[in-house]
Amino acid sequence: MHKFSGRTFFGLLLVALCSSSFSAHAQRLPQTVHPEHYRLRLTPDLAKATFEGEEEIDVLLDDSTDAITLNAAEIKFHDVTTDVDGRSLKAEVSEDTDKEQATFHFLRSLPKGRITLHVNYSGILNDQLRGFYLSKTAKRNYAVTQFEPTDARRAFPSFDEPAYKATFDVSLTVDKNDTAISNTNIVSDKPGPVIGQHTIRFATTPKMSTYLVAFLVGDFQCVSGSSDGVPIRSCATPDKVQYSQFALEAAEFVLHYYDTYFGIKYPMPKLDMIALPDFEAGAMENFGAITYRETDLLINEKTATINAKRNVGLVVAHEMAHQWFGDMVTMQWWNNLWLNEGFASWMENKPIAAWHPEWNIHQQVAATLQSTLNLDAQRTTRTIRAEADTPDQINEMFDGITYDKGSAILLMMENYEGEETFRQGVHNYLQAHMYGNATAEDFWGAQTAISHKPIDKIMANFIAQPGVPMLSFAAPQSGSVQVSQHRFFLSPEMKATEQSWLIPVCVKSADGKAQCDVLSGQNGSVKVPDAPLFFADAEGKGYYRSAYTPEVFHSIVANMEQKLTPAERISVLGDEWARVQANQASVADYLDLAASVKDDTNAPVMKLALGNVSAIQAQIAATPQEQQAIADWVRKNFKPALDRLGQPSAQDSSEKRELRAELFQALGESGRDQQVLAEAKKLAEAYQANSDSVEPTLGRAALAVAVYGGDGALFDQLQKTSETSPDPVVQEGALHLLAQFQDPALAKRSLEYAASGKVRNQDAVFQFTAALRSPGTRELAWDYVQQNWDKVKAQLTTMAGGRLVGAAGSFCSADKRDAVLQFFSTHPVHASANALERAKNNMNDCIDLRASQEPKLKEWIAKQ
Repeated sequence: MHKFSGRTFFGLLLVALCSSSFSAHAQRLPQTVHPEHYRLRLTPDLAKATFEGEEEIDVLLDDSTDAITLNAAEIKFHDVTTDVDGRSLKAEVSEDTDKEQATFHFLRSLPKGRITLHVNYSGILNDQLRGFYLSKTAKRNYAVTQFEPTDARRAFPSFDEPAYKATFDVSLTVDKNDTAISNTNIVSDKPGPVIGQHTIRFATTPKMSTYLVAFLVGDFQCVSGSSDGVPIRSCATPDKVQYSQFALEAAEFVLHYYDTYFGIKYPMPKLDMIALPDFEAGAMENFGAITYRETDLLINEKTATINAKRNVGLVVAHEMAHQWFGDMVTMQWWNNLWLNEGFASWMENKPIAAWHPEWNIHQQVAATLQSTLNLDAQRTTRTIRAEADTPDQINEMFDGITYDKGSAILLMMENYEGEETFRQGVHNYLQAHMYGNATAEDFWGAQTAISHKPIDKIMANFIAQPGVPMLSFAAPQSGSVQVSQHRFFLSPEMKATEQSWLIPVCVKSADGKAQCDVLSGQNGSVKVPDAPLFFADAEGKGYYRSAYTPEVFHSIVANMEQKLTPAERISVLGDEWARVQANQASVADYLDLAASVKDDTNAPVMKLALGNVSAIQAQIAATPQEQQAIADWVRKNFKPALDRLGQPSAQDSSEKRELRAELFQALGESGRDQQVLAEAKKLAEAYQANSDSVEPTLGRAALAVAVYGGDGALFDQLQKTSETSPDPVVQEGALHLLAQFQDPALAKRSLEYAASGKVRNQDAVFQFTAALRSPGTRELAWDYVQQNWDKVKAQLTTMAGGRLVGAAGSFCSADKRDAVLQFFSTHPVHASANALERAKNNMNDCIDLRASQEPKLKEWIAKQ
């Protein structure tokens, strides 16, 4: 599943929040009944938003029993029977709604061995974007599924835990004008059982977990292709199928790449990718039938920005990686969710970097690593592998620690082992557990065996320990360097702990490659190759922060542009900004460092450098005069770089287009450059009138700048685009821009629109969170959320609440911190305990950052 933002637990407020939620006790099924095969026959009624279900489950009983417990939610049972000794036994059904379980009680003991459960039931097609639910367009309803992590039980009674793998036969009876898609290929399509319907039956699936089952009903249309003999389709509603081709081409390239990389052929008979109008996650890796939010699959290649194309490619590659990692080989339980999501997040970059090398995927990975290190260096974080028993706890596992830290640890291990050795370890792991379940120990055992390195010990350190190591390097001497390590916190209030890791430290060698050695203990040494420059994060792939002696650091800065790669420059910028937040370096030092890359030609380097300057302007600069001084500095240092790029040309490389857009947007938003502001208004008008008239990446940046000072006419135009554009990317982009208007009246209009029910639930939360994160609209948005809580809460889907709560943590004052905590303690939000703790930490950290760094900023301004 494509990712959500990170969250963490904390003390007393956790108790308050959980009091109205699921029981904190484990909700696991008994381990004595094992499903082997499901036969599902479903008849959805899209007009009434209901469905009828007939189910047979072949199960194996470890011992004789008179009761069988499985998962069920929002299910109405009509009849449950089984056959024993030629007699049909009827069961009474008792339900535990808190545990989402149903128990079938039989009048006599069932014998040990195999039996078949027969279940007739009905359910609802809900509007919560989970389970079997309704997705709607202006013209009609669709019946679609989203089962991860614990919602297959809303579509069919099941043993809804990942270790209970079984095979599935699915049949769907639908309207004669509709089609159906499921995990496998269609094996029969017959009229009936009543006039006006037809029944579609699908081939038996491989063994798989319940959360990977999918079935979709409607008038979907598809474009078709193939790769390595596997049929591939990219599907959408009829009005949007013309935007499916780009994703199809991505999937064709990615499937062949994965077949080659894994050394194991794609494990299903076909691959369907289906864009859904209503879909909460970015995408979902259902085995052989991947579902997507429309903006993550459908794209107009001629008018899309480079970032939009890159996003579609990466999401397609992420979900396809799951077909091996997660679907074919599945984690034993949700505490090892990173085995699914960390792997897919790491793997997605490889095929897309090979497909479009000009997209600078490796630099994007380096930039993501910086945000992950900051997430994990907060006052409260969690281990990658963490306990998760209830549905709420499991839902909160879908965060930045699971996805991005899991991915970062794999990246570091691959860098240490070498790409080919690591690839062989991946192959061996998958081969050993095909169509089964696995644990973290299984994976790192395979890597240890192939590499003959202490991978098991290193990974156990990083999987089981929270936080980020800070490595302090002495000056290198005689082929080695002394290193001390401690746990790093962004908050200066948090004292360094004596926690330590076993860490592969990769130092840049004379030929520009990485030479790695393992650091152990609080104090130690690592080998250093002969090289003209000492730099201890070769390729920018280490999961640690680095601190150097002043002399070594000055040498690194002086040689950044000549001797460090773009990914390594990103590492240096990230380390220094982290040290500023921890009050271990001055804001002046960071601004000087950012100025040293003002002529860098790599867009991700520029984006990180200027993004942190924007954070200084928003979080440290407390007065309009201080904010203006930073704006003046941005113009002085970065306007010449924009001018040198000149006017856009059809011959511009992707790199040049993205760099121009980054500089343009930063000079407009942070620099408030009058020439850029005027140009943004002109470009935005032209781009809105005819998207072909402006280079798309620059056009999108111009619109983002224009809305800051935009008027009601621009707001109306964007709202109309969001409601009428057939292009999902353009439609969602316009909607998101509505949340960026700074005029109070227009900002309020955006919030009211989001709460009106006219915006899809999956998108409404962005309008609230964007307004809460923007310094110019934060107060207004917070007042609106409090005063209109019932309307706002009604728009929040299962996982969206945590994002809203997290965005409320953008304030930088004690009174607002207390108000946010008080409000959400009395207005609990589903699955958001982690998010509220992070919000509290973010506000405390911002208060501390301003207190420690604003005096230093004033000194810097005086010298300017």
